Amino acid sequence: MRKPLRLLIAGLIGAGLLGWFLWVSFHADPVLVDLHEIASGPMQVTVDVDGKTRIREVYEIAAPITGVARRSPVAVGDRVVAGETVIAVVEPTAPGLLDARSRLQADAAVQEAAAALEVARSDLTRTEEEQTHAQAHYDRSRTLLERGVASLTQLEDAGEKLAIANAAVEAARARITMAEGSLARVRATLVESGASDPEDGACCVPLTAPSDGVVLSVDVVSARPVTAGMRLASVGDPADLEIVADLLSTDAVRLASGAPAIVERWGGAPLEAELVRIYPSARTEVSALGIEEQRVDALFSLTSPAEGREGLADGFAVFLRIVEWQADDVLQVPLSATFRLGEAWGVFAVSNGVAQLRAVDLGRRNARVAQVLSGLQSGDLVVTHPNDALSDGKAVRERVDQ
Repeated sequence: MRKPLRLLIAGLIGAGLLGWFLWVSFHADPVLVDLHEIASGPMQVTVDVDGKTRIREVYEIAAPITGVARRSPVAVGDRVVAGETVIAVVEPTAPGLLDARSRLQADAAVQEAAAALEVARSDLTRTEEEQTHAQAHYDRSRTLLERGVASLTQLEDAGEKLAIANAAVEAARARITMAEGSLARVRATLVESGASDPEDGACCVPLTAPSDGVVLSVDVVSARPVTAGMRLASVGDPADLEIVADLLSTDAVRLASGAPAIVERWGGAPLEAELVRIYPSARTEVSALGIEEQRVDALFSLTSPAEGREGLADGFAVFLRIVEWQADDVLQVPLSATFRLGEAWGVFAVSNGVAQLRAVDLGRRNARVAQVLSGLQSGDLVVTHPNDALSDGKAVRERVDQ
């Protein structure tokens, strides 16, 4: 009896060892996962874009006349006062030098104009003599008429001749004025550079600052010729800033005027801004990947006080988070826990150490979380970043950081 008993015991031990070996061989360990507890809290949906600051009102100072701009009396960054600080000084264009032929022609024109003036003066002398004679004849005819010797017709004829003589004198004087003007004009062609009188009041045109602020740019530093309308400098107030951002047209249609925005990555604490307007026309641009995109500019005003953005100036790069939608109490799930489940969305919920595949209905979403409309409740645990080893009903264990 003892030998069969030993054989039975040995068989049972062997069967147990074989069963343990088979269980160890074919039983999978729980899958290590990262878990997240579903909870409610504030949520924002934002449109994230790069932007650039610019001064709201920039004043450009341009040359009012064609001439020579003197060396700039100001430099970039100088403070200016409206109506007082001289930004630029422009001198009228100096006369050009004459070559030999032009000078001979100008001299001949001067002589011709001088001769015309002498002719006009001679004509005036002649007409004045005729006027004197006509006046004497008229006076004599009137005296004779009073004595009854001459007729009224003779007096009328004498008056007519006197009127003609007076008109001839006025015309002669006008011709003298014309001749004097012609002579001055042709003499002006002989005036060359450096011959103008600096005391004549036409030396230069000073241009003062149109507003308080600082000099933003100086286009003409050293003295140089300029044309009328050419920009010489620009002035603006660095404290009066706005932001312009480049949006995709598909993002722009979801934003309304007055939408709040958070300004980050400018070198200081986050600032607050507000969408003023979206420009009415978009443009086509090619992205870094070679894809054509429709983009449109959006304008934002900074609502944070100027004391909180010291150092921020014109043309600085910023990053904007434009709030499209926000709520204070939203049930939300990390996007890293969601995946496509056919036409719907799914997650792996964990209960009692077992993964359960669940379909969920998601609402709004941002870059990190999504709004849960149905399928999950506050306090549920979900797996973030599920891998291929995870399936419905699979045993799981939370990964613990060492």
